[in-house]
Amino acid sequence: MTLRIAAALPFAFALSLAGCTTISPATNAVESRWNGQPAGTFFAQFGPPISDVQSGDSTLYTWKGGYRTRRVETAGGEGAKGKRATRTQRLSCTVQLTVTSDYVIRSIRTISDVSQPGGPSWCEEFLGGAKGA
Repeated sequence: MTLRIAAALPFAFALSLAGCTTISPATNAVESRWNGQPAGTFFAQFGPPISDVQSGDSTLYTWKGGYRTRRVETAGGEGAKGKRATRTQRLSCTVQLTVTSDYVIRSIRTISDVSQPGGPSWCEEFLGGAKGA
């Protein structure tokens, strides 16, 4: 009987490790908000992914959204006599989500983003809930 228990221990240990999922440590507001959360919640709030690829036990989803335009005021150039000019900036965010077989976001990586001087990026503001400084 003891021999059976001793033989089953390595199998039980391997089985317990198979259920573990590593969640990447957060380095920005998007990762802080979404790592470890259900992918269904993300897609319900922001819309479906544009593509998905199976990668072992995980699925890599590519999502793009957050489309918006905003007017940005810039200092005038030499011929502008100190007047301020405005330009239109088109905003969007593209991220890649690594989702486990139980549909939990293991990591979220920003692929394209628009940075803002002195504030959070557009992805951090739109997906992570970060507010401008």
